Amino acid sequence: MDLKSGYPFWAIKNGLMTAFPPLQGDVRCDAAIVGGGITGALIADELSRHGHAVVVLEQRDVGWGSSAASTALLQYEIDTHMTALAERYGEADAVLAYRACLDAIPQLQAVATELGDVDFAAMDSLYYASKRGHAKDLREEFALRQAHGFPVELLEAAAVRERFGIEAPCAILSTVAARVDPYRMACRLLARVVERGGHVFDRTVMDRMEVTEQGVTLHTAGGRVQADHVVLAAGYAGQHVLKQSVARNRSSYAFITDPIDADVLGAFATTMLWESARPYLYLRSTGDGRLLVGGDDDAVDVPARRDARVDAKARGLQKKAEKLLPGIPLAPTFAWAGTFAETEDGLPFFGPHAEHGPRVHFAMAYGGNGITYSMIGAGLLRALVEGRGHPMAPLFSFDRIG
Repeated sequence: MDLKSGYPFWAIKNGLMTAFPPLQGDVRCDAAIVGGGITGALIADELSRHGHAVVVLEQRDVGWGSSAASTALLQYEIDTHMTALAERYGEADAVLAYRACLDAIPQLQAVATELGDVDFAAMDSLYYASKRGHAKDLREEFALRQAHGFPVELLEAAAVRERFGIEAPCAILSTVAARVDPYRMACRLLARVVERGGHVFDRTVMDRMEVTEQGVTLHTAGGRVQADHVVLAAGYAGQHVLKQSVARNRSSYAFITDPIDADVLGAFATTMLWESARPYLYLRSTGDGRLLVGGDDDAVDVPARRDARVDAKARGLQKKAEKLLPGIPLAPTFAWAGTFAETEDGLPFFGPHAEHGPRVHFAMAYGGNGITYSMIGAGLLRALVEGRGHPMAPLFSFDRIG
């Protein structure tokens, strides 16, 4: 299935950065990762950094699936409010999930700094009440985050207007967020895996997976991969390996502008914006001064139907963003869509599923925090491969849904 449509900016900007060979022959490793997007790349990098022999398989060119369509807002804020998670799982686990995401942002910054030239920049995040009736929920959300020491500030309507020029009943301003070029980061991470002695094979499809107590064998047209552990990091395609339904597919739409003068961008050069309505409008800047605008998610995951909606969705997003920010030119230069998966509670799944045993791990970084979740998942999965516990393993496991 096609994962994206239109012309994602990262594909236009970067072209095909790196080509790896397809698998020809048999290879042995400690951990095989199926999926060469940003999630698989972060996991492969974490494992290879700590001495594990790694093989990565990607059925397309690396980074050319959902990662090329990602809008890459790096936030600790989960699509599900902390207050809602607290009602569902208890306050301690809700705070644990948010704290893990908060810690993941500087971890991503450290990785990006090592790689260099991936358009990473720290940003603020403004989460505004798009309807008056949402203000109460945002104030309650702010109070809970503040009580647990999260870096937040509550802005009332006058302050939102004065500092950001938008009309909203209130907003939560968070000082820990970031942006990145996800395709460029994935390619650079995988190149580093190869430099460390790992193997990356693109245009290589896993036809069959054979699991025993001793290990896992992945069969492809060009050869076999024998591994002690396998990580399935293939985005929403990972659901095809499970009988249990764990997420639903949705399509999200986005466009990007031409570069805009920094004086015109104002606060939005360094502050990403998103709203309380669902599905939500969001925007953030790029390193060359463009604004990336996205949202208007829907339940369409048929490529032809999704493709047909891109232009109309882009116009709708433009109209909404222009109403919110009338002083900024927001004409789309490139527009695209991508299909992603989201879970009922907004949390990811990392680790084994009872259906396949302890040697087959899933990396389902689903929801709006895919890259942030992937950074957490990289450490979590390394711990499981090494036979250690991890504080996020219970909450991010399949056990929470039975």
